[in-house]
Amino acid sequence: MIDFATDKIILTNAEPNINANSEELAKMLVERLGLMPRKKGATDKMFHVLIELYERAKEASKYKNPTKAIMAVEDMAYFAGITRQTMYDYLKRWLTLDLIIKTSYIGENHKVVIGYKLNGNTLEQGFEKARARINNNLDLTQKYIRELQRILKNEKISQSQAKTNV
Repeated sequence: MIDFATDKIILTNAEPNINANSEELAKMLVERLGLMPRKKGATDKMFHVLIELYERAKEASKYKNPTKAIMAVEDMAYFAGITRQTMYDYLKRWLTLDLIIKTSYIGENHKVVIGYKLNGNTLEQGFEKARARINNNLDLTQKYIRELQRILKNEKISQSQAKTNV
């Protein structure tokens, strides 16, 4: 299981420009979800991966062929303008959010191909999975906050009782 503790997700508050086109909106969404490269000078084409995942999901649905939705890491790297190995590093965050899922299929020559697809038939469905993942993390954090308050209260009570018993 992929864990928020090891794969840091940095959500931003980027806003689209007025009358933003699809490219600008996709770029902003990738940034808001923390999927943009963090190194200065790294690719600014990561949003192309999001758009291509969506286009492939639509095509798979249209032709009722689920393998059309799958992108190999090499394809993702091509759309992002980076190497395959670098794409593997970025994939961790996409998977952590549950925006995409890893899958395999039998390709040409009966060769097993491993790839990734949008976690839903639409961008919205994929985003809902990411949203649920983030909300689950926040709900668990709230439980930890309540537990911390309870422990602090009990420790204070124990300290005051220890002082009165001395």
